[in-house]
Amino acid sequence: MEIVLLERVAKLGQMGEVVRVRDGYARNFLLPQGKALRATAANLARFETERAQLEARNLEAKAEAESVAAKLHGEAFVVIRSASDGGALYGSVTTRDVADAATEGGFSLDRRQVVLNQPIKELGLHDITVVLHPEVEATIKVNVARSKEEAELQASGKSIQDLQAEADAEAEFDIQELFDDIGGAASDDDEGYAPAEARGESDEAER
Repeated sequence: MEIVLLERVAKLGQMGEVVRVRDGYARNFLLPQGKALRATAANLARFETERAQLEARNLEAKAEAESVAAKLHGEAFVVIRSASDGGALYGSVTTRDVADAATEGGFSLDRRQVVLNQPIKELGLHDITVVLHPEVEATIKVNVARSKEEAELQASGKSIQDLQAEADAEAEFDIQELFDDIGGAASDDDEGYAPAEARGESDEAER
């Protein structure tokens, strides 16, 4: 299907360009989202009539998006999820989860503005691109952790592998301490105990 773009669309073209796309892409996304019109003679004439208005509206929307991007860029949002000790999530973090976390953090985002090539399936810090306008993007950081405390540690620069290594080392230290305590108690008992032969010799010497 041939369409005329009403705004810049990544990998397709700029406002006013006539391009050919798959019918499904046009019907399911571009046309219902108001990003394009079928490239009929009537629609092309309509576009030329409304071009100045569309360009003015685009500039206004772009300026607003740039204002939001200046505040949003570099922000970090925490998403709490269950995961294995190795860091693999029981499930995944989707575009909707990212949008919800950002919205809870004071930014109104739609999941369609969040760019994820594939769902997040690991704990840790993830850089995510957010498209606020066809010409304006921002990068946010999503901190996926099992608890708020773990999220704080990850934010300080520690990976899940570092945290696990520390936990393992602490557990090993505790076990070693336990064995040392047991060994020390056994040694104390030995000092207070004399073999029967030694006790017998001592008794004879006293007589």
